[in-house]
Amino acid sequence: MKALAIDTSNLVMGIAVTDKNVIIGEYITNMNKNHSIRVMPAIRELMKEVGVEPKQLDRIIVAYGPGSYTGVRIGVTIAKTMAWALQIPLVGVSSLEVLANNGKLFDGVVSPLFDARRGQVYTGLYGRYNEQFQAIKADQIILVKDWAEQLKLQSRRVLFLGNDIPLHEAMIKEALEDQAIIAPPSLFNPRPSELAMIGLKKEAADIHSFVPNYARLAEAEAKWLEARERK
Repeated sequence: MKALAIDTSNLVMGIAVTDKNVIIGEYITNMNKNHSIRVMPAIRELMKEVGVEPKQLDRIIVAYGPGSYTGVRIGVTIAKTMAWALQIPLVGVSSLEVLANNGKLFDGVVSPLFDARRGQVYTGLYGRYNEQFQAIKADQIILVKDWAEQLKLQSRRVLFLGNDIPLHEAMIKEALEDQAIIAPPSLFNPRPSELAMIGLKKEAADIHSFVPNYARLAEAEAKWLEARERK
């Protein structure tokens, strides 16, 4: 089985190509550049480099949020279009689950996070249960201080992952002290290879009903609904 994995859900853009359980190509950048004009050329170049043609793909795997609204939409739209055009299965994977898997060997629990502004983060809690690395607390948007209070109840150390850690590190350490472990920066980027490996084990989604997980309304939508309610 050959698969293409796509992640544009945050600042990091990642593409991976697999052949069965082997990662045969991986492309990743972490820079403030427009995904909409970079992702398709990146897909074409990587597939050309590893000698895989679109018609040879058996599955498309995409990180479907939460994260940047624009980034999530770009990745999901491309993945749905390719899967529909090629008539192959589409699989969605939580963007937080992808990042969390960088810490799957940690002796404790893992909290991946993306900044959600106004003191909030997109996060969840992952760890080993029944010999499998999986979600322990569902992905959510929450104030950092409230999340820290919840994590205090954990009897294990918590590994924090993500490029937005520096924005919240002081509050996390103040609240959790030695219970909080900050991962090294080499583990901050969600890896498309992890996305691919996770997606190979998941069930395919219905292409037509598949939608991004924004975790909340876009700010413009929220303001529009608030204005309607006031009227």
